[in-house]
Amino acid sequence: MTTTNNNTTVAPSPSPSPSPAPTALAPKAWLVDLVLLGALWGASFLFMRIGAAEFGALPTAAVRVVIAALFLLPIALLRGQGPSIAKHWKASLTVGIFNSGMPFALFCFALLTINTGLAAVLNATTPMFGALVAWAWFRERPNGSRLVGLVIGFAGVAMLASRSAGLHAGASNHAALWAVLACLAACLCYGISASATRRHLSGVPALTTATGSQIGASLFLALPAIWLWPAQMPSLRAWLALLALGIACTGVAYILFFRLIERAGPARALTVTFLVPVFALFYGAVFLGEQITQWMLICAFVIVCGVALSTGVVKLPSLRKAAG
Repeated sequence: MTTTNNNTTVAPSPSPSPSPAPTALAPKAWLVDLVLLGALWGASFLFMRIGAAEFGALPTAAVRVVIAALFLLPIALLRGQGPSIAKHWKASLTVGIFNSGMPFALFCFALLTINTGLAAVLNATTPMFGALVAWAWFRERPNGSRLVGLVIGFAGVAMLASRSAGLHAGASNHAALWAVLACLAACLCYGISASATRRHLSGVPALTTATGSQIGASLFLALPAIWLWPAQMPSLRAWLALLALGIACTGVAYILFFRLIERAGPARALTVTFLVPVFALFYGAVFLGEQITQWMLICAFVIVCGVALSTGVVKLPSLRKAAG
């Protein structure tokens, strides 16, 4: 969410040569993963905000990935993927830094200043960064209906940001600027990790990639987290938030994310970030008492339309056909 990510607006249509043909799977199969992943990553902003308030940014990110690694490793070993993890450890650890370690820490830092809604909206720019990375890496360019979908989706995100998010009480504009830049840097990391996964981990089981990446992120964040560990023991509420964050929003979510990359390609996988703000705002209304306005619902509809076009689920008639 990073999804990754996390991971079109991301990476234009994936070329068939570097990765397995994403069209081999019926659309409905990966669409279920897409929606479920959006719901999980939408909740992650709520849990990160609760955790960061007591743990701090780096310890929150570190606890998140350690819990995820401890959750995933036994499952991977029981399924006989230990040799696969060992074989691809270098690529998995590197992807973990860009797909989890750095972006999680950056978002936790941002959520100390800005609200979950604004952070989730900024997270939706991930496909845009992914498209730039894929353009530079794979020489791909978005076109046709998917390009229109990217524009529509980003327009919906911009509309949503204009009225639905803000700063914490007492936060300065200077602090807000750094928070926004941190979110955008996290999105760039997601874009890099999606293309890196496609290039170096193509065909590797999703569970192997997810497990290896969380181990890599844990190693990356271990020393900074120990150094900055809070002097006062965080509350049970904060621990429970990080437990949900590590298991559901990271462990389970990254299995879904890497499976999406395998099945549908990084371009479509990264469009999940268009769905994350919708779920994040819903959770905010339910658990934080934030109001859902008619404007938010309109924006959500625009975003969903953008996702449908950018993933190829809905296609606009070609200009050639329209002219005929």
